[in-house]
Amino acid sequence: MMTPRWQHQLALFTLFYSATLWGLFWYPFRLLNGMGVDGLTATCIAYLLPTLLIGWRYASALWKARSYWVWLVILGLTSGWSNVGYVLGALEGEIMRVLLLFYLSPLWTVVFARLFLQERLNSLGWVVITLSLGGALVMLWQPDGRLPLPANQAEWFGLSAGITFALSIVAGRYLGTDISNGVKTLTVWLGVAVLTGVGLLFVPPQAGLTTLTPTAIGLLFGLAVAIGSVTYAVQYGITRVPANQSNIIFLFELVVAALAAYFLTQERMDWQEWLGSCMILASSLFSGKIHAEPKERSLPSNPAA
Repeated sequence: MMTPRWQHQLALFTLFYSATLWGLFWYPFRLLNGMGVDGLTATCIAYLLPTLLIGWRYASALWKARSYWVWLVILGLTSGWSNVGYVLGALEGEIMRVLLLFYLSPLWTVVFARLFLQERLNSLGWVVITLSLGGALVMLWQPDGRLPLPANQAEWFGLSAGITFALSIVAGRYLGTDISNGVKTLTVWLGVAVLTGVGLLFVPPQAGLTTLTPTAIGLLFGLAVAIGSVTYAVQYGITRVPANQSNIIFLFELVVAALAAYFLTQERMDWQEWLGSCMILASSLFSGKIHAEPKERSLPSNPAA
């Protein structure tokens, strides 16, 4: 039997594993897009496969948890869009700008936790808000006087994914330990599959699955396996590692994404984007200790759960 010390070490490993893969997931989606498999189709298949192959194990437990259906639906839809928005934003825009806008989620978490959970801020919470907003303003500042808003559709995807991720955190916090990790995992997979399936109804035929080569099939299957393993790894890790510590570990995703973007796509950030990113990262580092009266339920902390 594994000792508590080794369980903690394994939990840390699973979080680093998850952060590493989420920092790299955008690239195979770009490769698939280049093969003619658009982002919605690739995302739908990558999440539908683990739903069908593994999710059936938790279907009965999900049915038994139907008394929580409102918050389960919120969790599924918000987690679903946070994953879909991440993929679509990464396909169309600069990966680091999309991810940094996504990491404004601590700001939105503060707002939604106050609205739905009546959680009050301490003084550090106001620092987090200031850093998040300040970082966004610096990064998006327009010298010609235009409003500092996302510049294109990809950046709006990243921003909206961060907002919905914050809502999924609130939903997960409300559900707490009353709902098993397996049920939450299946709910997230179903949310992504449903949203992408509906989205495909409105995509012109020429933008759908136009080619399915053996290479594309292998890449899709590999993505499905990786996404399934990451989902479970996250659930294992966040139940055994304090939220403020897991927040720091998950920032490793940005390091991996920055290195991958540099070497795989030659994307670069200017000084303004670096300064804004440092402020947003700082707000994420402190986001685990922003409430004056912490509840007993733990706060999930991953954008890819």
